[in-house]
Amino acid sequence: MIEVVAELSRGPVFLAGEALECVVTVTNPLPPTATSASSEALAWASAQIHCQFHASESRVALPPPDSSQPDVQPESQTVFLPHRGERGQCILSTPPKILFCDLRLDPGESKSYSYNEVLPIEGPPSFRGQSVKYVYKLTIGCQRVNSPITLLRVPLRVLVLTGLQDVRFPQDEAVAPSSPFLEEDESGKKDSWLAELAGERLMAATSCRSLHLYNISDGRGKVGTFGIFKSVYRLGEDVVGTLNLGEGTVACLQFSVSLQTEERVQPEYQRRRGAGGAPSVSHVTHARHQESCLHTTRTSFSLPIPLSSTPGFCTAIVSLKWRLHFEFVTSREPGLVLLPPMEQPEPVTWTGPEQVPVDTFSWDLPIKVLPTSPTLASYAAPGPSTSTITI
Repeated sequence: MIEVVAELSRGPVFLAGEALECVVTVTNPLPPTATSASSEALAWASAQIHCQFHASESRVALPPPDSSQPDVQPESQTVFLPHRGERGQCILSTPPKILFCDLRLDPGESKSYSYNEVLPIEGPPSFRGQSVKYVYKLTIGCQRVNSPITLLRVPLRVLVLTGLQDVRFPQDEAVAPSSPFLEEDESGKKDSWLAELAGERLMAATSCRSLHLYNISDGRGKVGTFGIFKSVYRLGEDVVGTLNLGEGTVACLQFSVSLQTEERVQPEYQRRRGAGGAPSVSHVTHARHQESCLHTTRTSFSLPIPLSSTPGFCTAIVSLKWRLHFEFVTSREPGLVLLPPMEQPEPVTWTGPEQVPVDTFSWDLPIKVLPTSPTLASYAAPGPSTSTITI
């Protein structure tokens, strides 16, 4: 019996283009006092990163797969296929790397190996939607002699920042070693440089503040004015807005605002509704604020963007966009007053109206949501960074 443990040194969240480091430890769990005949051997171990794509058959009409190149080969037990037995298609993978060959461990002995790989920058982000799913995994395959391959899968979360695909790693003095006698890892320098560049771009895109005002009206007049200070956010930030109803000519009885994502299948992949297909557009609400606002002059709200959610993105099959969805309930009666008179010559009993004729309408305001620091996402929403399997 051999125990294999894979541990991600920095957590399970990464930015596309960053270098992933995983320490693979192979241990013979028998006590050291066992006989030498209890030593264990592995023929080889290899590792590879891959992205699995799965689409809902009721929402997405995909072209038929190429039968000459089957995606899953469950009958093959002697070839390293990281996606063996997985649902969907493997749309992206890194070259496999061999960790070791002909490893023999005495009782109580363990050996560790480091796997390093740069996450492909051209891939989609990790996403689990109603129409499609993009799932990243690091798969480690081990095999004993004359035995089937055993797979150990480590789930990953990949964030994608648009625009980094065209950036080249500078080769000037700014990133050169400070001392010619000290050697520095080129991939480590590039990884830190890329993370710093991504942080600068995120800060520049989300730190700009400028008040944007929107007049909200229905068919009978002005309801109020909505104000928001920016339209680009990062995961983990709060969307703060103000609503001024004092200048409106139409009484607003209640309003609600929802922070939503809109998942839309691209037109060429949409399944026809007449053929039993589900809607090609789906919405998910991540935060909501509701308030009764009659006789309210000014109010505000704050909606947090979950760190576990997916920033907006677009692929050939699906797009994901963020928005604020407003719903207003207004009175049909002009000059509606639902408060008792302030001055009465003698005490009286006042009862509000049992029914008020109302109208409802909605309004959508698009916003943009970008990734955040992978370290922050790992710390705030921790996921499993260690996986274990026994062979």
